[in-house]
Amino acid sequence: MLYLLILLILIIQTKSVNHSIGNIKFITMSRIGKAPISVPQGVEISVSKGNVVTVKGPKGVLTQQIDPDLTIKIEDGTINISRPTDQKRHRSMHGLYRSLVNNMVEGVSKGYIKELELVGVGYRASNTGQLLELSLGYSHPVMFFVPSEVKVEAIMEKGKNPLVKLESHDKQLIGQIAAKIRAFRKPEPYKGKGVRFKGEEIRRKQGKTAG
Repeated sequence: MLYLLILLILIIQTKSVNHSIGNIKFITMSRIGKAPISVPQGVEISVSKGNVVTVKGPKGVLTQQIDPDLTIKIEDGTINISRPTDQKRHRSMHGLYRSLVNNMVEGVSKGYIKELELVGVGYRASNTGQLLELSLGYSHPVMFFVPSEVKVEAIMEKGKNPLVKLESHDKQLIGQIAAKIRAFRKPEPYKGKGVRFKGEEIRRKQGKTAG
């Protein structure tokens, strides 16, 4: 009996779905969705009509439309998001929007940084304001205008690969910009040349050998 009880507790803790055994039904919550979000000092949260969440902080301002079925409560410096039912759609939306709001709070308070490394002979990077110029082994330089919400800096140090540093309070936007820059010259698997995230491991392939 004790073994069965322990097993049931483990199942409830490790699954975010509805469980039923016989006539007993166990309802579990999304572990991500139910986690409260701590609001640091200097960050203001407001919820307007239509479940539009606005987050203001030292790094900037972000807004996000939340699913109208979800309920948002701000109490004692924490944000709690709850769902009305355990339907599949509500469970998925619960975790998703909790993560989005948490990213907003972290973004306006601390910000996000992404660094891309240019690996290749003759590869160079420079910027004039928001205009980024990349030399990536093509016959022409790649010009890319970075949105004003993202701060861009090209770093060239002797003996090191060129670096493109991005900073922003918007996690979604900085991720899109970083992915776009990487796509200009994706790392190839033989010599590893291309644009990669700093610290990214590239799976290498062995080149063909003469028979």
